[in-house]
Amino acid sequence: MIPQRVFEQTLLSFFAPVSRFLDDPSVTEVMINGPFEVYVERAGRLERTDARFDGAHALAAAVRNLAQYAGRYVSEDSPILEARMPDGSRVEAVLPPAAPHGPQVSIRRFFRQALSMEQLIGWGSLSADAGRVLAALVACRQNILVAGGTGSGKTSFLNVLSAFIDPAERIIVIEDACELQLVQPHVVQLESRPPDAEDRGQITARDLFRATLRMRPDRIVMGEIRGGEAIDLIQAMISGHGGCLSTVHATYPIDALNRLETMALMSDVNLPLAALRVQIASAIDFVVQTARLQDGSRCVTHVTEVVGHDPNDGYRLRDLFVRRWSGRDADGRVLSELVYTGEVPRCLEMMKALGIEPGLPERGS
Repeated sequence: MIPQRVFEQTLLSFFAPVSRFLDDPSVTEVMINGPFEVYVERAGRLERTDARFDGAHALAAAVRNLAQYAGRYVSEDSPILEARMPDGSRVEAVLPPAAPHGPQVSIRRFFRQALSMEQLIGWGSLSADAGRVLAALVACRQNILVAGGTGSGKTSFLNVLSAFIDPAERIIVIEDACELQLVQPHVVQLESRPPDAEDRGQITARDLFRATLRMRPDRIVMGEIRGGEAIDLIQAMISGHGGCLSTVHATYPIDALNRLETMALMSDVNLPLAALRVQIASAIDFVVQTARLQDGSRCVTHVTEVVGHDPNDGYRLRDLFVRRWSGRDADGRVLSELVYTGEVPRCLEMMKALGIEPGLPERGS
C-alpha cells in the first residue's frame, strides 16, 4: 500500500504548473481553462497567469490522479469530478466530452486560518453593531440561513458565525466537502459521497441528516442546502432542533426563502405548498445576505428577520441591518456602510432572560 504522504506528493507533482498559486495565501481560486489558460482570483479580481500544462493529456492525468487520491471515479462516461486536494482545497473538474476544449478545473482554496468577526468588521464587510447582534442570535439558538451568490463568502461567514456556538454543545456538521473549521471541542463532521462507477455507495445529504437526528445533536450545521434535504432541515428546525446554521445560493433574503421552498418540493415528502410556506416561515428565524461587489470585495448586505407568512402577501420579512451605498472612491472601491434600521428582533426578551446582551444600537444610529 502506498503511504499517504507519498500519494499526496505524487498528486501535487501532477499539478506542478499551478503549485505556486496553491501556496500563495493571496489566491482564493485557481481556474484552469484547458492546459494553456490559467486564471487566479486575488482580492475578488481575476487575472490571467503564464502557467501552462504540457497538454490536455497532462491536465487530464492530473484530474484522474486526483480522482484516485479522493477515492472517486472519473471517465468519459462520468466526466465530472468533485474532490479535495490534500490541503482541503475544493476541486471541481469537467473532462471531455462534456468539456470539448479540454479539461476544465476550478480549485477553491482552503485556508487553515479561519476568518474572525473582528477581521470582517475591520475590512468593513460587517459593522460592529451587526456583529454583536449576530453573535447574540447564534448564542440564543436562532435558526440562521446565510444566503449569497457564488464566491460571495457564504461558507466563510457561516464559519465565523459558528464560533459563537457554546463550546459545551455537541455539534454535527454535514457537508459535501469538509470546509468548515469549527473551534469547539465536540464536533462531529459528516461528508456526503457520490456513487462509484457501478452507481454504488452513494451517501446523500439526506442520508446523513437522518442519521444525524439519531446522534443526539445539540446543534446541526449544514454546509449548503442544495436539494431535497431542505425539507429535513425545516422539519428539524420546527421540531426542537434550534440554532441550526446553513447556507443557500440566493441574491436577496426573499429569494433565499423561495429557493428553500423550491428545494423542499424536490424531496419525496408530499406536503401542500401552503403548509410548507408556513413551516419555512416558522423554521427560519434570520437570513444573513452576503454579496461580492463589483470591486471584488465581499460583504454582508442584509440581516433580515423572518416574521411569518401571509397567504396573500407571502413571506413577511423585517430588516435589522441594511447596507447603504454611497458611490466609489478614487481607486474604484465601492463605498458603503451596513446600518441599523431601528427594528428590534422578536427574540429580544428571550435574549435578556438568558443573560445574553444583543448590543443593539440606539434607534436611528
